[in-house]
Amino acid sequence: MRIGVPREHRPGERLVAATPRTVAALRDLGYDVVVETGAGAGATFGDDAYVAAGARVVDAAEVWGSDVVTAVHGPRERDLDAMRPGGTVVAMMAPQLDPGVADRLAARKLTGLALDAVPRISRAQALDVLSTLSNVAGYRAVIEAAEEFGGMFTGQVTAAGTTPPARVFVIGAGVAGLAAIGTAVSLGAQVRAFDVRPEAAEQIESMGAQVVRAEGAAQEVSADGYARRLTPEQERLTAEMYAEQTAWADVVVTTALVRGTAPRTITAGMVAAMRPGSVIVDLAASGGGNCALTVPGERVVSGNGVVVLGWTDLPSRMPQHTSQLFGTNVVHLVALLTPGRDGVLTLDLEDPVQRGLTVAHDGAVLWPPPPVAVSAAPAPAAATPVETPEQAAARAAAAAEDARRRARRRSVLYGLGAVLAALALTVAPASFVGHATVFALAVVVGYYVISHVSHALHTPLMATTNAISGIILVGALLQIGDDSWVVTTLAFVAATVAAINIFGGFLVANRMITMFRKEA
Repeated sequence: MRIGVPREHRPGERLVAATPRTVAALRDLGYDVVVETGAGAGATFGDDAYVAAGARVVDAAEVWGSDVVTAVHGPRERDLDAMRPGGTVVAMMAPQLDPGVADRLAARKLTGLALDAVPRISRAQALDVLSTLSNVAGYRAVIEAAEEFGGMFTGQVTAAGTTPPARVFVIGAGVAGLAAIGTAVSLGAQVRAFDVRPEAAEQIESMGAQVVRAEGAAQEVSADGYARRLTPEQERLTAEMYAEQTAWADVVVTTALVRGTAPRTITAGMVAAMRPGSVIVDLAASGGGNCALTVPGERVVSGNGVVVLGWTDLPSRMPQHTSQLFGTNVVHLVALLTPGRDGVLTLDLEDPVQRGLTVAHDGAVLWPPPPVAVSAAPAPAAATPVETPEQAAARAAAAAEDARRRARRRSVLYGLGAVLAALALTVAPASFVGHATVFALAVVVGYYVISHVSHALHTPLMATTNAISGIILVGALLQIGDDSWVVTTLAFVAATVAAINIFGGFLVANRMITMFRKEA
């Protein structure tokens, strides 16, 4: 089968649905690939690069006449008319905002796969173009804010004086929000963030930002993985917190978007309370904007000098990497639809992922899809029998007696160990006493240091212990072959244990690093 990659029709759009690298991946799945002339020019991918990757560069008519057409944005009427019946179009179609797209596809007996309707479940993450675009948008939002802001993001200490770091407040800790947080932190800003989902607090802190909390404003997640709308009481509580934090911030990044619609989070009054020169970047501008002053696609300056950016093309402002990531999402989808890797697209409507993004197929409208459960409901807990006061008292007494026995046992063992250590030190040479003292102190200090290490630092700590094990290994190898069989035996054991720790540590660290490495 043939896959066509058209040039995007929206004015100013610089993205393309396939890059030379992803074209090669599509060909590895058995497909012929044709690319419209100049399709990748806006993303710095020339026609020659596509030809070198194995694609043919053709005109628009041949692209739209392909068996499968993959684009960034949904096709126009004339593009659909140019497709052959039974063809498949893969693009972002916003079927929740444009229900008529399903009827237009079904009337022409076309299969429509909406990339922006991928179910929010773990196994579909590799296909999620919304996460891809949100990640880039969050990063670019901070870059745009830094351009507009009249000061430096990081604090400076110079001979001429000091400057404080910029204060950044991020609303929403989804993909875009976390990307914005990470970028602002890396630039040296003082970052605070809020999300109505309680579980997002740990993610915010892991990015180096301070969590802002609003008691009673916790939000639930619906069955399809998207956040529910806030209740009136939750909106009131969050509004009070937003007013306080926006007045504190130099830069505000908003990311709240619920199924394509932007809830109002920043009122005109909040903007009026901000300092002149402050910047608001509204990532929800495409859905109407979170800020009352947002105008989609435009830069607005309030009466008190606050800049409100409503850009809707932030991913397109970084077209090279965005196109590569978007194209990789498409490759993952095509791979899912090509189980035989034989260049034949096979749609399995029994698969919840494939069904969830299918808008129309074989002349039938399939939107909206059936709900997809995010996770299986936990099994109901067995009923706990109610115990009487006498049983509870007896159980507490037994537990206390058991604890006393364990404490006495530990005390006896510690005392015995202390006596044996004292006897050993009295007959040992003076040099051994010094070494034993250093060893004991190292054990105590090491225990308290390692037991208080944050989970986020376990991999760097593993690298440090690998280095220490390397020193031990070298020392042990130098002692092997000593005249004393005791020294040789201890050196052999030390070398063996150190080698296991080194190789095991590197394997575990490499596996963890691989989890965060982006595929081509």
